[in-house]
Amino acid sequence: MTEMTDDLSTPLGQETERQKRRFRLPFTAVQALAVLLGLFLVAFLAVALFTDNPFGGEPVARVALRTPAADEKLPAAASGRPEPAAKSAQQAATGDNKTVTIIDGSSGKRQDVVIGSDAADKTGAEPAPAMAMAGIDQRLLEKSRYGMIPVVADGLKPFTVYAADADRTKAAKMPVIAIVVGGLGVGAAKTADAIMKLPPAVTLAFTPYGADPAKLTERARAQRHEILLQVPMEPFDYPDNDPGPQTLLTTLTPEQNIDRLYWHLSRFQGYAGIANFMGARFTATDAVMQPIVREAAKRGLGYLDDGSSPRSAAPSLTAAQSMPFAKADFTIDAVPTSAEIDRTLVKLETLAKERGLAVGIASALPISIERLAAWIKTLDSRGIMLVPLTTAMLKSKSG
Repeated sequence: MTEMTDDLSTPLGQETERQKRRFRLPFTAVQALAVLLGLFLVAFLAVALFTDNPFGGEPVARVALRTPAADEKLPAAASGRPEPAAKSAQQAATGDNKTVTIIDGSSGKRQDVVIGSDAADKTGAEPAPAMAMAGIDQRLLEKSRYGMIPVVADGLKPFTVYAADADRTKAAKMPVIAIVVGGLGVGAAKTADAIMKLPPAVTLAFTPYGADPAKLTERARAQRHEILLQVPMEPFDYPDNDPGPQTLLTTLTPEQNIDRLYWHLSRFQGYAGIANFMGARFTATDAVMQPIVREAAKRGLGYLDDGSSPRSAAPSLTAAQSMPFAKADFTIDAVPTSAEIDRTLVKLETLAKERGLAVGIASALPISIERLAAWIKTLDSRGIMLVPLTTAMLKSKSG
């Protein structure tokens, strides 16, 4: 009764001694809890203060790097972050050192670093071995510091070996059209659409960029498509309009541009020729264009001019090298609508019937692939033969 009286007579907001005892934790339990909290806090502060990890808490990927033997050279990286190597005037004087322009593929940031000549080949991972590619003739490859690049061997040229099958006797007797779909390799979905939805007679041109261009070009060749390598070249509004890392530039020496060309050539194998990727300024400048054409001809490749520059020196330069050559007559999807694409395809047909040969180039836009696939099915009924680009080049040369 006394306890009840105490509870009833206690002022609001105050506890009786009995209530305090009822809800108070034993002193030892409170002490233990405080100790645990203190230890946790001390551990957290120790990690924060004494661990040198600015990326703590973020995902981390670990890559195992193989240490090469003392006499082994690794080619420079053929990855999304290319590292071009170009000799400067100062390098020419020293001979032993090289200036490597390191370009971050994601941010575009450039940084020049002077390194010893023996270190230049150790700046990246080895490219995928060429034997992983289906149908690659190992005799037609030679090692560069960036990886394997094409070469003429045993009387064989990549242009001949990697040309797609075609009835050239039939092609010589009737109007032919070659279609090249370019800009492939960046964007796996559109590249897969071009490979699978277009017939093998359509030639596919790949840029040197993308996560795994060798895998995509292997898939294209497995579907019997002939392939080309698109080489980025300087446009008139460079660098506002930048084709990408390792672009061939009019401000570089021939040796520097050849070095950059080797990087592009090493990105994948099995192509019959090269094509310009942009490059209105570069292709119009004989002094810088000639060494590139000469080098490609020496390596047994053909050359496609995309027709975007009326001032291109490629026709005369390739003729001087007796190099297989073609120039695109129309960009099929310059205006990417169904009506305009169909209208350009009619122009292509008319030219083929007048001249016996026409070449069209397109990008891998969904509308372009859709209209091309539908149009190609009608060509036989119109007395026109669709041929790979190499067949058109050979017909042009013999005509």
